[in-house]
Amino acid sequence: MRCALIIPSWVPEDIFSSGTAGSQINYWQPLGTLYVASSIIKAGHEVIFLNGAFMKHPEILDEISNYQPEFVGLYSTTFGWKKAVFTASEIRRITSPLRPYIAVGGPYPIAMQEKCLIDAPEIDAVVTGEGEITVVELLDRLGKGSDLAGVKGVVYREGHEIKKNPPRPLITDMDSIVFPARELLGDAKDYIPPPATYKRRPVAVIMTSRGCSRRCIYCFQIDKQRKSGVRFRSVENVIQEIELCIRQGYREIKFIDDTLAADYDRAMKIAQEIKARKLDFTWFASACVNQVDKPLLRAFKDAGCWAILLGAESGVQKNLNTIRKGITLEQTRKAVKAAKDAGLTVYTPFIFGIPGETFEDGLKIAKYGHMSEELTDFTYQGAAFVPYSMTRHDIAVLRQTAFRKFYSRPSFIAKRILGLRSANDCVVAFKSLKSLFSLWTKNDLFGKHNKSF
Repeated sequence: MRCALIIPSWVPEDIFSSGTAGSQINYWQPLGTLYVASSIIKAGHEVIFLNGAFMKHPEILDEISNYQPEFVGLYSTTFGWKKAVFTASEIRRITSPLRPYIAVGGPYPIAMQEKCLIDAPEIDAVVTGEGEITVVELLDRLGKGSDLAGVKGVVYREGHEIKKNPPRPLITDMDSIVFPARELLGDAKDYIPPPATYKRRPVAVIMTSRGCSRRCIYCFQIDKQRKSGVRFRSVENVIQEIELCIRQGYREIKFIDDTLAADYDRAMKIAQEIKARKLDFTWFASACVNQVDKPLLRAFKDAGCWAILLGAESGVQKNLNTIRKGITLEQTRKAVKAAKDAGLTVYTPFIFGIPGETFEDGLKIAKYGHMSEELTDFTYQGAAFVPYSMTRHDIAVLRQTAFRKFYSRPSFIAKRILGLRSANDCVVAFKSLKSLFSLWTKNDLFGKHNKSF
């Protein structure tokens, strides 16, 4: 079958403040979509990938009109749901009377499932979990003219009825999954993490595991009960993908596991194998502060890692307890110091708007705040949850105050200036300076929403 996988068109101002977008914008390789694409290709189908990060809406429609797909898969985040529905309706308009089968997947459809079909009559099905096996089975049924009864992991429309099949078990043999179809991306240099979070281009994104055994209340995981925990790829399988990326011309890799150090020994072996094979690339990873130590971080550094993100989330222990982070402030201090001693650049994200109650009370989120009904609040700049002890405006002000205090420190600015080494460093510094200017000259910088189609 002719298949089109689409990320609907979007612009940076949809998710970032217009005043800081220049220093925050990033274009990740969409691993979920690329994994599905590789599975479809392996099954013998034809696939095109249209990325709305780099294409305007009319351009996507032109490609669809020329290609005339039999199957369309739309990816949707929460903030992007309305655009996904709009894109589906427009595809229906320009492809009539051929009527391709339209399915949606991604964070929002996985969370909302039947509601997506209720809200959007243009859409035929929702893939409710990992899509590699599900979409291949769905295409096989469509190709045979069969219904979707029994295809696990699908909510679908049959006539005027909406039917829900049982969920598909999570994939346990991670090495069985075909590597992402990066050949569909176009120019690899277009896909870059946020400014100042990479050293070399082009940058590949690799996930060496799926899932998480932790129970942080703010995190989205398909495995709600954490029954499967973390599902790991073998060290050899990870190294094979790294070597493939290097052959494809990638010079840096960002490992986007929730924590690369969930299995300490495996993380150590990955680093040691990278060093032993003398693989020429720089890399960036994330880890939980209570899973790393000096030997592991030194091994990362020796293998080419230059930076690590450590999930601090809050500087208040009560807040960490409330969100079930499972760490202490002292563990964060030790991990940050160990990483810096190893010569790594350290990034630590923080959350504003944590319910200010005890651990037990914090679990009853609805009692202490509310989730926004505006889907555009589910972005980098929005506040999806607001505790009753604050207002949405309070959170926006806190965020802007934190940005001002952190990025205006003379020591921080001096360090960045002294660290300039390349033309790209200068470009990043200029964009950062513009953002800093906006932080100080514009009020309520993170409180406004920009909408576009």
